[in-house]
Amino acid sequence: MTNKPTAQRSSGRSRQKTSEMLDKVIDGILSTNGKLSISGVAKAAGVTPGLIHNTYPAVAERIRGLMGKSVRAQRDSKHQALLKERELNRALRAENAQLSQDLARLASVNQTLILELAQLKGVATGKVVLLSSKPAS
Repeated sequence: MTNKPTAQRSSGRSRQKTSEMLDKVIDGILSTNGKLSISGVAKAAGVTPGLIHNTYPAVAERIRGLMGKSVRAQRDSKHQALLKERELNRALRAENAQLSQDLARLASVNQTLILELAQLKGVATGKVVLLSSKPAS
């Protein structure tokens, strides 16, 4: 078994020619202000989008860059959004802890006032007599 030469296995195109053709298609789409996408470039060039993704990652990155969706830019923007959300989450957790403390303090004050109100109602109706803590002289 002998291996066939690469030129016979491929459809007659070299990588360099395909790369140049993809660049020409990209330039053509840009010059006509057409919609630029990897699938659109692949269709116009007569290749599959998978070929561009897998065999020509530099071309795919160029297309994404021209579309404003480069991998690095997407990753950086997602990272910045994540950091912003984490900071917001941290602030909300701190606020939640503070509000929980306030709630506990107010519940204690409220319970004290409820007991005092019950005592004063009893005094007002004459059912309860307040004893002073100091003996009368």
